[in-house]
Amino acid sequence: MDFTIGSSLFGGIGLFLLGMYLMTNGLRLVAGQALQSILESSTRTTLRGILAGITITSLVQSSSAVTVATLGFVNAGLMQLRQAITVIYGSNIGTTMTAWLVALIGFHIDIKAFALPAIGIGMGLWIFRNDRRAGAIGQALAGFGVFFLGIEILKSGFEGMGGSLQFATLQPDGLGLLLLVVSGFVMTVLMQSSSAAMAVILTAAGGGVIPLSAAAALVIGANVGTTSTALLAVIGATPNAKRVAAAHVAFNLITAAVAVLILPWMLAAVQSLQNALGYVAEIPAVLALFHSFFNILGVALLWPMTDRLVTLLEPRFRSAEEDEARPRHLDSTLLGTPVLAFHALGLELQRIADIARRMAKGAISAELGPGGELSADRQILERLVTTAGEYCTSLQKTNLPSELAEALPNAIRVGRYYSTVAHLAEHIAAAQARLHEPRDAALGEAINHFKGGVVQLVMEADVSREHYTSEACAGMLAQLQEEYQALKAGLLRAGTEARINTREMVSQLELMSELRRLAEQVEKGARYLANFQSRAPAEQLEEKESASPAD
Repeated sequence: MDFTIGSSLFGGIGLFLLGMYLMTNGLRLVAGQALQSILESSTRTTLRGILAGITITSLVQSSSAVTVATLGFVNAGLMQLRQAITVIYGSNIGTTMTAWLVALIGFHIDIKAFALPAIGIGMGLWIFRNDRRAGAIGQALAGFGVFFLGIEILKSGFEGMGGSLQFATLQPDGLGLLLLVVSGFVMTVLMQSSSAAMAVILTAAGGGVIPLSAAAALVIGANVGTTSTALLAVIGATPNAKRVAAAHVAFNLITAAVAVLILPWMLAAVQSLQNALGYVAEIPAVLALFHSFFNILGVALLWPMTDRLVTLLEPRFRSAEEDEARPRHLDSTLLGTPVLAFHALGLELQRIADIARRMAKGAISAELGPGGELSADRQILERLVTTAGEYCTSLQKTNLPSELAEALPNAIRVGRYYSTVAHLAEHIAAAQARLHEPRDAALGEAINHFKGGVVQLVMEADVSREHYTSEACAGMLAQLQEEYQALKAGLLRAGTEARINTREMVSQLELMSELRRLAEQVEKGARYLANFQSRAPAEQLEEKESASPAD
């Protein structure tokens, strides 16, 4: 390989990588809103998710971009694992569009006749049009032209090389097949674009540098290589996003394994199909059809196993927060013995109460700042409250004794009260992080005393304590209500006397009001929880258990 041919190859690769970058970025900006709306609303069923993946990937010309966007939606909690997996299926089919563009346009049309005008018009729009949409269209158009100009240079370079490369003699059997698949994988990883790797493979095969069977093995490797972007994107991501990336890797590996096993038959079937349709069996077109065929085959194989894949992945990559968010006492098998299920619900509500009180104490005493652990605890609590509510609904449908059935609404109230406590704890932590200690010493002491009283009530309102009484907590709350009114009057007086500025006065009043409301919610939550748990006396539970048939 002489220097001229080598420089043409490197220059061609550089040009179409630049073209892919410009085209993908431009199309992503143009279709950004569509990408978001389709991902949010068009993934309710497996088929719709697959079609959404195909559509968006075809629009933005990058499966990596769609995969990263999907991971972002999963990270943000806007998409469930099953929805994301269906988008991944479709994205793998949609990415084959690049191969068809190269095969149908790159080898049949005078590229320079439209590539150069496209670059000129696109750059004009990108530079001289101020509105974002026109500039994005110009960027995509310029990228489209640069991409195909790079293909033209690559074609010339590969045609000049002929059969001079040893790579051309490598046949896809045994170790040779493995080396070809790995080479395709490495190409995609280095370029960070399976579409770019496909363009190189198709132009090399079209120039006679790589035989059809070897090029097909490279295509399989390039398809697996696209998973590298997803793996890089989930570093530090949520467990659910890691599960999506794992599903992406599983899909591509299974698809590649099947394609490798039946490679000769697949190529023969593709060529027969193309001949039957009346197309000339050109190598780039055969490879494009092969690329589409084995990705569609992969979706057909994995589609029926989607639910099983989700079930397999859900226990993986679990975080401490997710483990704590799993109910420890709610078991659907207990619904056959309603009294036991009622008791289990009481134990789970106690866990919810403990988390809420932990958040309240940490926020008021400034042990926990805004975000971080507080935010994680609130999400845990919300999941537990939702699960407990669903369990209540299931329990209500059982043959529950009337005196216990009447107590079920209290379980919903308990969840609502402690959910409010969690939200207030976050607000209080954020407010305290912004506020400073009042310069008025007496006022600062009164505020701290009130906070201390709220913390004391939070600690006292632990229903699991042996000496807990609802009367004691109600008395503490009444005392805090009086103290709040006095503190409110003191803050207003300090504001009118200019001992604190108006903004600080308003902020402190809002904080004291939230502390008072938190105390009320904690007291109510404890009172209703104690009432709920008292409806399932141990004697009744023991009688029910002894009445159940032995195993």
